[in-house]
Amino acid sequence: MKIENQNVLVAGLGTSGIAAVEVLMKLKANVTIYDKKTEKELADAIDFLDLDKLQLSLGREPEDVSDFDLIVLSPGIPTDLPFLQEARAKKVPIIGELELAYRLSNGKFIAITGTNGKTTTTALVGEIFENAGKEAFVVGNIGIAAISKALETSKDTVLITEVSSFQLESIVDFRPKIAAILNITPDHLNRHKTMENYILAKANIFKNQREQDFLILNADNELTYRLSQNSKANVIFFSREKELDKGVFVVGENIVIKEYGKPYEILCKTKDLKIPGKHNLENALAAIAIAFWAGIPKEMIIKTLKEFKGVEHRIEFVAEFEGVRFINDSKGTNPDATIRAIEAVQEPIVLIAGGMDKGNDFDELIRAFKGKVKHMVVLGEVAQRIKDTAEKNGFVHVTVVKKMDEAVEEAVKIAQKGDTVLLSPACASWDMYPNFEVRGRHFKECVEKIRRS
Repeated sequence: MKIENQNVLVAGLGTSGIAAVEVLMKLKANVTIYDKKTEKELADAIDFLDLDKLQLSLGREPEDVSDFDLIVLSPGIPTDLPFLQEARAKKVPIIGELELAYRLSNGKFIAITGTNGKTTTTALVGEIFENAGKEAFVVGNIGIAAISKALETSKDTVLITEVSSFQLESIVDFRPKIAAILNITPDHLNRHKTMENYILAKANIFKNQREQDFLILNADNELTYRLSQNSKANVIFFSREKELDKGVFVVGENIVIKEYGKPYEILCKTKDLKIPGKHNLENALAAIAIAFWAGIPKEMIIKTLKEFKGVEHRIEFVAEFEGVRFINDSKGTNPDATIRAIEAVQEPIVLIAGGMDKGNDFDELIRAFKGKVKHMVVLGEVAQRIKDTAEKNGFVHVTVVKKMDEAVEEAVKIAQKGDTVLLSPACASWDMYPNFEVRGRHFKECVEKIRRS
């Protein structure tokens, strides 16, 4: 891919955008940066960039896109902005940071997507590869932009990549050797507008795969299962509910793996997993399928399954004092993720929820309480809508607050010995925080402050 002396616009200066700028400058492109924020607002984020070597279009859209040979989009940039529509009309190529990483990398990609479970599954696969001594980078939505490692790869490198629907909207040639879709439930409808568009974005993960590639799908999730009909790749299913002719599934209390035409082999017991909940069992099954069909020895898969303790901000134990447990599930950014957290943790639960409104419906969340949630504390721009939905469904124990410290203080007042205070927002964090990690850390700080008082 020719980069040197090309005029490249990088749109969006989040983690992946800044990483793309650094790589493009290293490859001697003429780089222009765009973000809706002003230079003053971005001062901390871009202070280490050599701005004298960059063209700036900050706080305003680029005036003339015809000068660009390429536009690289960060995942957070909506694809329907006026200057992007103009670029398409003028045949200016538009790709995402993931596509750029793919084109510049010498390695193979394992791509993992789904509404929920991406981070846990990606981290688990990464640990399996590390324990097996493989040359691998864990990148993508998990926190390290794929582009930041692309130039470090060899033909033996594997990039284990967590990918979102936003990233998959802008791929062109991206072709992972192994792709996995963990599940699909309603999410990001404020961006994708319809469920059909959301599913189509997820399905892009395998659109360029061929017969020698692998597609890992959840046999228990109907929307995911149906996608197998559209794949040219070798489809491998995983299931915690049914036996399969080929794939990874559960028999009694055992996790088993089965190649076509062979008897299944027991890997370990479900109780050997240290990550709690049915959803984490599904994540483990997916990770096993990915690793096994990538050629990782079974003993290394088993070893890692028995050692892996999960990731920060996903049903993460924070503290216990005065008989009350505190769990950080800030990664629960949609109702389905919060339902899974409620199923996984010990009841009675005081739930802290709310955040940015992504257009999700909360009726199913409230119905999933089933006596496990005794009280809900809500905050953020969607707080009143969650409260109204709860009351409509007959759940009246709801308190509205404005900030996280108030939410934690209120939850502590309500909780009794034996209860669990669970932060699982069912919403994005962007109305109050730059990301879910900052939200989760703030929750933990609030808990620690009360514990010390």
